[in-house]
Amino acid sequence: MPSSDAVTTASPACAGDAELHDLFEHAPCGYLVAGPEGRIDRVNHTLADWLGVEPGRLAGRRFPELLSIAGKIYYETHFAPLLRMQGAFDEVALDLRSADGTVMPVLVNARERRDTDGRTLAIRITVMRARDRRRYEQELLEARRRADVATAEMRELAGTLETRVAEELAQRQEVENRLRQAQKMEAIGQLTGGVAHDFNNLLTVILGGLETIERQLASPAKDARARMERAVTMARHGAQRAATLTSRLLAFARRQPLQPRSTDASRLITGLADLLQRTLGATIALETVAGGGLWSAMADAGELENALVNLAVNARDAMPEGGRLTIETSNACLDEDYVASVPEPLSAGHYVLIAVSDTGHGMDQTVLQKAFEPFFTTKDVGKGTGLGLSQVYGFARQSGGHVRIYSEFGQGTTVKLYLPRCLDARSADPADPDLENPAPRGSETVLLVEDHADLLTYSATVLLELGYRVLAAPDAATGLALLQREPEVDLLFTDMVLPGGLDGRQLAEEARQRRPGLKVLYTSGYARNAILRDGRLDANVDLLPKPFTGQALARRIRAALDR
Repeated sequence: MPSSDAVTTASPACAGDAELHDLFEHAPCGYLVAGPEGRIDRVNHTLADWLGVEPGRLAGRRFPELLSIAGKIYYETHFAPLLRMQGAFDEVALDLRSADGTVMPVLVNARERRDTDGRTLAIRITVMRARDRRRYEQELLEARRRADVATAEMRELAGTLETRVAEELAQRQEVENRLRQAQKMEAIGQLTGGVAHDFNNLLTVILGGLETIERQLASPAKDARARMERAVTMARHGAQRAATLTSRLLAFARRQPLQPRSTDASRLITGLADLLQRTLGATIALETVAGGGLWSAMADAGELENALVNLAVNARDAMPEGGRLTIETSNACLDEDYVASVPEPLSAGHYVLIAVSDTGHGMDQTVLQKAFEPFFTTKDVGKGTGLGLSQVYGFARQSGGHVRIYSEFGQGTTVKLYLPRCLDARSADPADPDLENPAPRGSETVLLVEDHADLLTYSATVLLELGYRVLAAPDAATGLALLQREPEVDLLFTDMVLPGGLDGRQLAEEARQRRPGLKVLYTSGYARNAILRDGRLDANVDLLPKPFTGQALARRIRAALDR
């Protein structure tokens, strides 16, 4: 029994030693123990198997001898001094070289065991395979390299893409410009054809009237005077229609000189109601609805009347079987969202709205898109010029306003005309002169500058017949010479467009430097930026638009002198 007790107590210790020995020898990592000088005392089987040698053959060798050449240098220069200073290092990546020359990537940990005096007693080293880790690291590095390459390619692509997009946009812009140019040329061709057609008709009437007068002057017939009067009426009517056509073309081109003033739109419409009703005819009812508290509009009253008449004519033609035309006025506030949706430039703010609605056949989308184009018309040949809506559009834009058409085929049409609110009460529209009174006369001296010889002669003749003293000049230089020579000149009446380098505005400025306080009246058939600001006359500028009659010339000359 005692022997049995001894075995029992001894067995666990023997078993524990065996387990520890087996753990050392066959651990999943390599173990070695070296002496203070670094020579190997003991190596486990795991490390020996990795190196392909017997464990006993490694005894007495130094650990660096097991490394690759690069590893030896790295160990001796870096990690051996680190081990001596710190007594340890962890996870150092090195390469072991096996007996057959195969390189094995490993991670090495080392610890020195020291006595109480700090002397090294032994060095314990653990070696772990790092092939998978190295592979992962290589894969990671490769992935990073590929990512860097991809990033560089993406940057290059982004750079080239930006260039390609810019080139594509430039090409598209060029194509759009060509398309717009083609459309513009088509519109110009249509405009030119329409102008030529209408002017040829009007010139035929004028020339025919003048020819009739010539024949009657040479004829002894008793009724020659009556025939001449009819011819004069016919020629005058043709000339007035030509002037109206030119005015509409200038309105569409936004070159019609406007004289905007504070205008009560409701009162203007009320005063125009009789003319509109006669224009519409008996089968169309006219209704006007004035908005309460209506603001004053900043607009040229005469051109606004023309615009309303044009809209009424269009509405009449859209209601051949009769119907109702309603003209409403109200205040409107256009916000930023609305003006952003408008294709042309428009300022947000307060406007006076004039809405003209009819119960006619309406317009489809194709017609709506072309409604404002000059000479575009859906009427039969000879029944319309196609300039009505284009005049309304040009007038609205030149006035700083906006026009929009709402229409559905078979349901009718509403044209909304927005005109800027007038905030200056001093710009009220003056009363129209009494055209029935005789032309006013005078005796002052007028310096007349006009490069068109026939018009110069005509204007001078009218003024001489009215009693004025006239100094006539065909250009600015001659006009300035006459001004320098003549001591008394009361008024400069000049065309805006002159040859010789100085236009009418520059001539007036030079003349006023020489004669301070000299009164000036301009005339022009085509108002350019010299006297226009945003399409409207500059302040304190007096303009007589061409064509003008002798009566209109007489009244404007007298008004300019009396101002």
